[in-house]
Amino acid sequence: MENQEARRVAVIGGGPRGTSVVERLIARYRTLGAGAPGLSIHVIELFEPGPGHVWQTGQSRLFLMNTPCLYPTVVPVGETAAGVAASPAGLSFDAWRTRVNDGRISGLGHDDVTECARLTSRDFPSRALYGRYLAWTFAEVVRQAPPGVAVVHHRKEAVGLERVDDPDRRWSILLDDGTELPADDVVLALGHLAATLTPEQGRLQDAAARHGLQYWPPSVPADVAWDRLPARKTVLVRGLGLNFFDAMIQLTEGRGGRFLPAEDGRLAYEPSGREPRLVAASRRGVPYRAKASLDAYIPRGVTLRFCTSARVLAFRQTGVQPGFDHDLWPLLHRDVLWAYYATLCRTTGHALAASPADFLAELDAALGTEGPAWEAAAGDAVARAIPADLRLDVEALGQPFARRRFADGGEFAAAVLAYLDADAAGSAEGEDDPLKMAIGAMNAGRSVIKQAVADGGISDSSWNTELRGWFEPLVEGLASGPPPVRIAQLAALVRAGIVRFVGPNPSFGFDPDEEIFRATSPWVQGETFTARYLVEAMTPANRVTTNLSPLMRTLLEDGTVRPRTLMGEDGVPVTSAGLDVTAPPYRAVDRTGKAHDALFVIGLQLASVQWGTAIAAEAGAPLDAGSRTLLDADAIAGAILEHAARPSGS
Repeated sequence: MENQEARRVAVIGGGPRGTSVVERLIARYRTLGAGAPGLSIHVIELFEPGPGHVWQTGQSRLFLMNTPCLYPTVVPVGETAAGVAASPAGLSFDAWRTRVNDGRISGLGHDDVTECARLTSRDFPSRALYGRYLAWTFAEVVRQAPPGVAVVHHRKEAVGLERVDDPDRRWSILLDDGTELPADDVVLALGHLAATLTPEQGRLQDAAARHGLQYWPPSVPADVAWDRLPARKTVLVRGLGLNFFDAMIQLTEGRGGRFLPAEDGRLAYEPSGREPRLVAASRRGVPYRAKASLDAYIPRGVTLRFCTSARVLAFRQTGVQPGFDHDLWPLLHRDVLWAYYATLCRTTGHALAASPADFLAELDAALGTEGPAWEAAAGDAVARAIPADLRLDVEALGQPFARRRFADGGEFAAAVLAYLDADAAGSAEGEDDPLKMAIGAMNAGRSVIKQAVADGGISDSSWNTELRGWFEPLVEGLASGPPPVRIAQLAALVRAGIVRFVGPNPSFGFDPDEEIFRATSPWVQGETFTARYLVEAMTPANRVTTNLSPLMRTLLEDGTVRPRTLMGEDGVPVTSAGLDVTAPPYRAVDRTGKAHDALFVIGLQLASVQWGTAIAAEAGAPLDAGSRTLLDADAIAGAILEHAARPSGS
C-alpha cells in the first residue's frame, strides 16, 4: 500500500527516458539509508512501461534497430556507472542478451529466446526484442526498489497538468478517464508525439478524402496497418530514411517474399506476388547509407586527433561561444579526411601517384596547420598524390547526384542501383573501406560535438543555420543509416522491379484532372509516377508547437511551459523545436520566464538545448557524451530527492 506521507513523483511517459528517470530515482534512493523519507513514483504510460510506444514488444520483428547489440543501454553500465549510484538492474542490452543465452533471464517467450540465440554483439536486433529488454529493466528496477519506495503504473494518458495551491501537493495531473493524480514533482518524458500535418500534407490528405485515395501521414511504423496497401498496385513513398526501410521490408518479406543469395554474392529477391510496386523519393534521391559491419560502434581504427573533447570544450571554458562552421567543423573535418586517406593508403596505396608514406606525412603536416590555411594545404597534398576519382569531398556526400541530369527513369534507376551496390560492398569491407571509416570518424565526432553545443554552447544563429541547417542532414544521411542487410535487400528489390525511384528534389501533388497522386523530379526527364496510394515514410515532426498531445497543447496554451525562442542570424526571433528550460536538471520555464522548481523535462522535448536527443545512451560511454540522457536522468533524480530530504516548509 502506498504511503500517503511519501513524496509523490509523477513521471509522464514510461518509455526509455521515463524508465531511466525511475531507475535513477531508485538507485539514488538506495544510497540514502534507512532514515530516508518515503517515495511514491507514479508512471503514467498508455503502453507497457519500459518499451512505451515506440518499442512495443508485440511489433513485427522485421523492424530492426539501426544500432548493433553492443551499443544501447537504458541504465548506467561500465565506465558510465563509475560516477553515479549503482543501478539496481545494471545491464546494457548486449549484457542482457548474453544472460538470456546463458539461461539467467526467465519469463521470455520463444521468439525472444530464439532471436537472442542467433544474434552476436555486432548484429542488429529487432525493435521488439529491445522493447523486451526495456520491459525487463523496468520490472527489475521496480522489483529491487527498497521498502521506502512504491512504484505505480497508470495505464492512462495525461491530458492536463496544473499547479495547485496546496501545502501538501504542488501539481494535479488530469488523466484521460477524468481522474486527477496529485504530485509533488512531475517529469515530462513524453517521447515521440503525434504532430499536425504541414500545409502540403494537409492538402494531400484532403484530396485523398475527397477523391477516394489513400494518404498515409507520418507515423510510428508499428502503428501502421501495412496490410491495407493492396498487392501489385503502385504506392508512392516519400522519404528514404529509416522509416522507408520499415515500409520496404514489411511490404516485401513481410508478405512472404524471400531474399536469397545470388551467384554473384549479392542478394536476389523471390516475390510472393503480394507486393505493391514501391516508388520512393527523397530530396537527395537516395537512401541513408548503411552502417558498416564492425565489431565496435566506432571503428577501432578511428582516433579523433583534432575534434577531441578537450579542444571543443576549451571554447566554453575560456568564455568563448564558438560557431559551428568557423570553429567546430574544421576540427571534425580534419579527422574525417585523415580517417579516409589513411585507410585509402592502407588498402589502395598502389593507386596513388606518390608514396603513401610521403603523402600521409604531407597530409598530416597540412592538417596540423593552424588557422584556415590548413584546408588549402591539405587540398594541395591530395591533388598531388590522389587520383581524382579517389578524392573525398565530404560535404558533397550529402548530395551524390547534385546537378546531374538523367535522360529517363531507367538511367536514374541504374545510377541508384550502382550506388546501393557500392554502399553494400563498402559496409561489408568494414574497416577496410575508406568511406565507411570517414563516416565512422564523423559519427565519433558527433558525440563530441553534442557536448560542445549543448545548453547554449554555440550561438543561436550557428545552431539554426549551420549545425541544424546543413550538418545535421549530412551526418544523419551518412551515419544514422540502416543495418547493412537493408541496403543489400533494397538493391535486390530494385533488380526485381519491386522498387523504383522518382529522383532528387521530388515534387508530390494531386492531379485534379485524373484524380490521382503524382510525383516527378526536375532532374529525371520524361518520368512521371502516379498512384492512388501515398505513404509518408517518416515519423511525426518533433516540434512542441505542432504536436497533437492534449497535455502539451494544454501546457502551452495556459502558459505553464513555453517553446524556447532563438535569435536568427538576421535578428528575427525563431521558435525552436523544444521547450524553454533552465540549465540541467532542466526545469521547465513558463510563459513569464519563471522556472518551475518541480517540473522537469527529459528527452525529445529538449531539442532546444541539446542536439541528437533521439539517440539512445551508448553502453559504457562517458555520461556527458554518449550517455548524456542518463546524466540528465540522474540530475533530475538528484534534484527531486534533494527536495524530498528537506524538512517540511524549507
